[in-house]
Amino acid sequence: MEAQQVLSAGQQGLLVLLMVAAPVLLVVLVVGLVVSIFQAATQINEATLSFVPKIVGAAVVLAVAGPWMLATLVEYLQRTLQAIPAAVG
Repeated sequence: MEAQQVLSAGQQGLLVLLMVAAPVLLVVLVVGLVVSIFQAATQINEATLSFVPKIVGAAVVLAVAGPWMLATLVEYLQRTLQAIPAAVG
């Protein structure tokens, strides 16, 4: 296996990782920002107030985008496993 193939496989893996993780991370980031602004405006400093909305947002995103995420990961895994014989031999 050549260095270019290893770098290409690593690059594809990182790209898939970013694509799959981005929806959840973005929603949690936005929800956290909104809750932080709300806490700053009302001076309510409750830890669960910032934690619970993030969990709910992440669960909603996983329910909506979960099938796409799973299909993307399965497709990547199939491509990777099918490329093993070409890389070895």
